[in-house]
Amino acid sequence: MSGQSLLVPGELSPTRSVPGNIRRPEYVGKPAPTPYTGPEVQTLETIEAMRVAGRIAARAMEEAAKHIAPGVTTDELDRVAHEYMCDHGAYPSTLGYRGYPKSLCSSVNEVICHGIPDSTVLRDGDIVNLDVTAYIGGVHGDNNATYLVGDVDEESRLLVERTRESLARAIKAVKPGRQINIIGRVIESYAKRFGYGVVRDFTGHGINAAFHSGLIVPHYDSPHATTVIQPGMTFTIEPMLTLGTHEYDMWDDGWTVVTKDRRRTAQFEHTLVVTDSGAEILTLP
Repeated sequence: MSGQSLLVPGELSPTRSVPGNIRRPEYVGKPAPTPYTGPEVQTLETIEAMRVAGRIAARAMEEAAKHIAPGVTTDELDRVAHEYMCDHGAYPSTLGYRGYPKSLCSSVNEVICHGIPDSTVLRDGDIVNLDVTAYIGGVHGDNNATYLVGDVDEESRLLVERTRESLARAIKAVKPGRQINIIGRVIESYAKRFGYGVVRDFTGHGINAAFHSGLIVPHYDSPHATTVIQPGMTFTIEPMLTLGTHEYDMWDDGWTVVTKDRRRTAQFEHTLVVTDSGAEILTLP
């Protein structure tokens, strides 16, 4: 386990601007999005638009990740992703979502999810998750990945590698006719082999014209997740695995979620569309 000191909140930079010609999601400037009432199965037109949004989100994350290094601030990573999305006609979905102030989430070490980019400086040995969502063509594409900063200890490196593998296994388990809890069953059974915790209260979700459609995709074997998977459904899978407990605390900012025991955690995410035989990843660069 790394001997790094625990994370503390940094200073926020001013809100980044988005060119006026870029279409905003309906929730920008509102306290919350309008609840989604449409179907979980999407039209071919919507799915094609989501391929575009997903590709931009993946490339924006990839571009920001190129700048990950000791000494770089998480705010700088936010700037890179923000500019990439705007330059490609997309709105950064997180910016203004329920008041969130930045264009990506940067979750370092013990932060499970929703870390806010700020003046925090990445250190040699850290791990950092970047979560990027792009809105273009009236739809969202959402992805995240955890990256190594410099020379990372073996325990953390394996956690990252195995969390990536848990997502890959879950995607392979997606088949029409199965209940959605097959996803969590696969992730949880794999994580248990290594004694990892599986975060329960933050889940995958339906995504389309809505950032979060209301469909919940647990990463543990939930008996309540009985929705039957159908071709044309679009949703994310985004397992969060921990070296210790799955329980968490939240910072006073109302966003940053940290493991209760402050041990490290990793996450990976893709947006998917269900096909007749399995799942297609929409967030590939």
